[in-house]
Amino acid sequence: MDCFKTRQHSWIFPTVILCIYGFFSMARPSEPFIIPYLIGPEINLTLSQVSNHMFPVWTYSYLVLLFPVFVLTDYLRYKPVIILQGVSFVITWLLLLFSRGLLAMQIVEFFYGLVTATEVAYYSYIYSVVSVEHYQKVTSYCRSITLVSYTAFSVLGQLLVSLANVTYFYLNVITMVCVSLAFVSSFFLPMPQRSMFFHKKPTAKESSPGSSPDEESPSHGSSVSLEGGIISESPTKSGIQQESCPPGLQHKNLMLRVFLQWCQDLKECYLTKHLLFWSIWWASSTAGFNQVVNYVQVLWDHKAPSQNSQVYNGAVEAVATFGSALAAFAVGYLKINWDLWGELALGIFSVLDAASVFLMLFTNNIWVCYAGYLIFKSGYMLLITIAVFQIAVNLSMERYALVFGVNTFVALVIQTITTFIVVDSKGLSLPVETQFLVYGSYFLVIAGIFIVRSIYIIYSIKCKKEKRATITNLNPSEGKPEKCVESTQL
Repeated sequence: MDCFKTRQHSWIFPTVILCIYGFFSMARPSEPFIIPYLIGPEINLTLSQVSNHMFPVWTYSYLVLLFPVFVLTDYLRYKPVIILQGVSFVITWLLLLFSRGLLAMQIVEFFYGLVTATEVAYYSYIYSVVSVEHYQKVTSYCRSITLVSYTAFSVLGQLLVSLANVTYFYLNVITMVCVSLAFVSSFFLPMPQRSMFFHKKPTAKESSPGSSPDEESPSHGSSVSLEGGIISESPTKSGIQQESCPPGLQHKNLMLRVFLQWCQDLKECYLTKHLLFWSIWWASSTAGFNQVVNYVQVLWDHKAPSQNSQVYNGAVEAVATFGSALAAFAVGYLKINWDLWGELALGIFSVLDAASVFLMLFTNNIWVCYAGYLIFKSGYMLLITIAVFQIAVNLSMERYALVFGVNTFVALVIQTITTFIVVDSKGLSLPVETQFLVYGSYFLVIAGIFIVRSIYIIYSIKCKKEKRATITNLNPSEGKPEKCVESTQL
């Protein structure tokens, strides 16, 4: 028993269990074939019903659930939310297998929105149970295993469909088994004793016996710990006062303090222009990327109806995922001054994204359409990896988590507005080809904004250099000390 407990509290055990969960949760061979399944004889919906009535429910539910799930994930310390995601996976595929009709499929989309909203728990859990020196290693393991699983099972799905003539229904059965195994594995995860915001580890200053309450700043006047499921405060002046409060009031004070700290952190983060513009690209491009990925299968089925032709969606998704992994991997070997050329890169690759969307739209050849999707997804993954690094490099983990959450929320707001206007039956309810015309134009607008701004940045830097050179030439005696001062500062 003691041996088992020791193993549980090491970094290896929770990492292995989380990787098992990630592997089976992403083992979804049916996902690349969801459109052929929905419009096939099993569900018997039309493309219009899927595109304009069913898929928008996912976007709306994701938006509504994202913020409360983000708060609850940290407050409940991750594991309960991972279990909730496992339950949502099982319900989603049970409904896909055994329910019929448009209303039932809209309920499927609601639970899938809950699945995507709870992903934050999977990617943040590990930081609460392992020490800092293992962060990079376990992050690599957890992210890689999901990529490998999705790629492998997309290939498996394609092989089963193309070579064994397995129906889409049985692909969903395989997915159901896999997500059920993920759900079972989630119960074996150790329960974290701390989290990033609500259950922080006491700082050295707070826990040192020689520190006095008067020396501490107001924001560090008390440390939060969890004893027997009840939040308590350390015996500082503020802590003694709060311990006399009812438990409900203590929880309210804690939540208010955390929210105020979030607001202060976000204000300081977004006042940095560099971080602000990378975040703007992140949010706007992610919204467009999600729209394209969500509806690309509808476009493929419009170009080459699945009832009349062979479907290669699984192979395309596998290659696209692998290409995205290579693009993300290549970022580590790019030696570029991102402060100077970063926004130009954002503009140029946004042009590439727009061109690939237009290529998918205007071609009648399904293979050219597939190629456009590969270019689009790889280009986006290359840049989002750069953006994440540029934002995270100067932020603490807590601030990065906040910025990540806010950027995702803003992206979802943009996506929701776009879905309601362009896709939803209560909006314009545009046909899929017109939708992709809008998405391509959207990426062109993003490209224009960042190309213009990058030209302005490069021109401003050039003017400053010329001005400095002019001053140095006119007054060389003053120019030399300035150079010495600059080199000293650098």
